[in-house]
Amino acid sequence: MVLGLQRLTEQDIEASGHPCLDVARGEELVHVQRDVAIVLGDRLPESPGTLYISSRRVMWLSDINRGKGYAVDFFSISLHAVSRDPEAYPSPCIYLQIEADAFEDDESECSDTEFAEDSDLSRVTEMRLVPSDSNQLNTLFDIFCQCAELNPEPEGDDESGWFFGDPGLPDDGDQNEWQLSEELANPIGYANGNHDLAHSVLQLQIDDQRFEDAEEMEDHPHHEPN
Repeated sequence: MVLGLQRLTEQDIEASGHPCLDVARGEELVHVQRDVAIVLGDRLPESPGTLYISSRRVMWLSDINRGKGYAVDFFSISLHAVSRDPEAYPSPCIYLQIEADAFEDDESECSDTEFAEDSDLSRVTEMRLVPSDSNQLNTLFDIFCQCAELNPEPEGDDESGWFFGDPGLPDDGDQNEWQLSEELANPIGYANGNHDLAHSVLQLQIDDQRFEDAEEMEDHPHHEPN
């Protein structure tokens, strides 16, 4: 499986104008949202197009340039969130973090323009989807969550899921105190098996517990016997 953002061409688009789906692998179209602009990394936003969300991928096709589009597999999306903070981005949008395959910098000039464009896309780790109607953001977010659950992290991946442990903590049999549950509210968004976001929340939880322990020791100091 290739991670990261992929380019769509006319070969990936049906005569109806919809992107081709991998029906043999059970891919189904879940939602279509028109008039959605796309922003890749720190680039300028592209002209509005149509957003297609399938059971496996997020796809965007330009309404102006037929045959131009992008797709990213849900396995490559490490986090998605609703962003309404104008300091983060001027327009309300769906913010995505994308995991990409490791790449090596090639300092030589590439004569193949298509290959160069694909190489640039492989470096994109952030994407924003900006619908013209911001009232659709919550609906889109819910659909992203549902489709992410259809594409869980492979079993056996130590970095997957919402449970994290600290090997330096004592094992007293009560793990609820040191584990981050799936039911813990996430004020930022939905992390698909990730990483720094969940770890930061957990670290705050652990630090807060240690702070409470320190306060308790100050309130009940231990006196050495005479």
